[in-house]
Amino acid sequence: MNHLAIYALYPNVAWIDDGTGAFDKDGNKVEIDLDAVNEWQDPNAYKFARAAEYPPMTDYLDGVVKGDQAQINKYIADCQAVKAKYPK
Repeated sequence: MNHLAIYALYPNVAWIDDGTGAFDKDGNKVEIDLDAVNEWQDPNAYKFARAAEYPPMTDYLDGVVKGDQAQINKYIADCQAVKAKYPK
C-alpha cells in the first residue's frame, strides 16, 4: 500500500496496517479507493529525484577554488539538466 498517498487523500487515517487496512484514531476501519491511491502523484517527488541526481557540490567548490570557470559552468549546466529532467 502507498501509505503516503493514503495519508494525503484521507486525512482522518491515523494508521495503516498492510494486512488489514487503514484506520482512524478510534480504530474504525476507513474505506479507501485503491484506484485513487494508485493514481496519486506525490507533489514533492521531483525534489527527491533531483537530489539523487545533482552533481556533488564539491565539483562546484573545487572549480571556484581553482578559478576554473569551465568547471563551474559545467556544474551549473549539469544542475540545470537535472532540473529540466525533473520539473516542478
